[in-house]
Amino acid sequence: MASDRMATPQSSRQSSSLSSSPMSSRMQSLHVDSVQRWMEDLRHMTEVECMCVLQAKPIGVEEDAQQGELIVSTGVGGGDHVARNNLQTLLRRALVVSTELGKMFQRLEKGRWQRVHSTAVRANCHVRSLVHEYSAARSTPPDMQKNERSLLEKCMELTNITERCLHTDDEFFLKSMREAIHEILTDVSDSFSSMIDMALANEIQVQIKQIESSDSVNTISSAISNLLSLTQDGPQLCSIIAKEGAVVALFKICRQDRFRALYAHALRTVASICCVEEGINQLDKVDGILCLADILTDESSVEAAKAEAAAVVAQITSPHHTSTQHLASFLESMHDIVTALIKLCESASCGEVFLLASAALANITFFDSMACEILLQLNAIHILLEACRDRQRVDTPYSKDQVVTILANLSVLEQCSSEVLQEQGIDRLLLLLGEKPSSPSPSEGAACERVQQKAAVTLARLSRDPDVAQTAIQLKAVPRLIELCRSPTERNNSDSVLVACLAALRRLAAAGCPDSIEAADHQQLIKPRLVDSFLLCSNMEESFV
Repeated sequence: MASDRMATPQSSRQSSSLSSSPMSSRMQSLHVDSVQRWMEDLRHMTEVECMCVLQAKPIGVEEDAQQGELIVSTGVGGGDHVARNNLQTLLRRALVVSTELGKMFQRLEKGRWQRVHSTAVRANCHVRSLVHEYSAARSTPPDMQKNERSLLEKCMELTNITERCLHTDDEFFLKSMREAIHEILTDVSDSFSSMIDMALANEIQVQIKQIESSDSVNTISSAISNLLSLTQDGPQLCSIIAKEGAVVALFKICRQDRFRALYAHALRTVASICCVEEGINQLDKVDGILCLADILTDESSVEAAKAEAAAVVAQITSPHHTSTQHLASFLESMHDIVTALIKLCESASCGEVFLLASAALANITFFDSMACEILLQLNAIHILLEACRDRQRVDTPYSKDQVVTILANLSVLEQCSSEVLQEQGIDRLLLLLGEKPSSPSPSEGAACERVQQKAAVTLARLSRDPDVAQTAIQLKAVPRLIELCRSPTERNNSDSVLVACLAALRRLAAAGCPDSIEAADHQQLIKPRLVDSFLLCSNMEESFV
């Protein structure tokens, strides 16, 4: 979700470097066993040596041996795993080349000329191997062929110029060569990245054509799976997928009743693609929000399709996105979408469905106050607090983060406090103030911090109402807030939790609770300026006496 909330709903379901290479962002997670990866890379290396001996001439591929080659089959009718293997193999080969180019940058800076040249030779052979094998397996468009020829020429130039540096010790000459090599190496890196982008776009177009032209559910499902797999390799690939028209093709599927079984699969892929602006722009152009509203409000839609539609809503309403143009069309359908989402929260059969629906609602309440008013009218506080008591729906800090985010945004409305009191919501907020991670996972720890912070913010806002303040005091909210202020470990050393707890504590003190606050706590946590109390507590060593 937003900063200070959670990432996106996709990131709760999956996790996704070459530091000096432009290919690093999409090469990071290729879920392959390390020994298997080593054996595959070793095979690539031996093939490169063969290519060197044969002066990089392409090796013919026998029909019965195609399955064993690096880039094989057209992917059409080759089966789901063949097409996916082609894409993943292309990425793996690109990673090998990108690694060599990254090593060259490092060795060039250190002036290790022998290694610079040997790396240039290896990179040259890898590139030629990849280009020839890919060209042999697919018909490439003219602009890609032009790019390939230019890249091969630059690789050869790089090999030749680095060889010249092996036969001299002239420092002035080597210094000038270093600058020239760096420039050529940068050109090679950029050209290679561009060629891989074109190759991936070519492969993606094949998958999209399958989606658009096939009547087979299995064929379309395979193509969608291949696209979804690619979205896990980073935002750069998502941008390519969006530019090639995948979002348009996927929404065509979601508008045909005969493909209802594919709705959830297609929408999950759309949600992944919409992590980038290009994906959202494509969604807006095809009135995707109306399609999402139709699926969410259709009583015949299965829960899985509604959950994935909620994931798309959460993705496109995330404050991480700088563009807000698409939100204008969203407002037209907001009432229907909010109504459907709170119903989905109420009926969710598992934690993931609740998480996606509540995450979408949390984002929506941030950008339009009307959504908060709609939620109050729909009895949202009762539904959300009831869900918190149901471990089948709210079973992780991530789900609690979404619930308390919605409550914090609703608490700015005056009528919210009476409903929270009626639903015994103050008890729930105090429980959320004690949220702790169940594992050493950094993401879970961060989610717990957000839960604590927003619970304190909600308590402070609601305590404008004297009845809420007195209820919180009676339930011993003050000692817990003091503990969070004074004990860094209780708040996981979070400054944001500290500030929120200080604000809530001061609000309750203003409501009148002198007996529950000791003199030392009053002098240090309430009487000074908030910034002074913050500095005191943030530098405080925890006492074990």
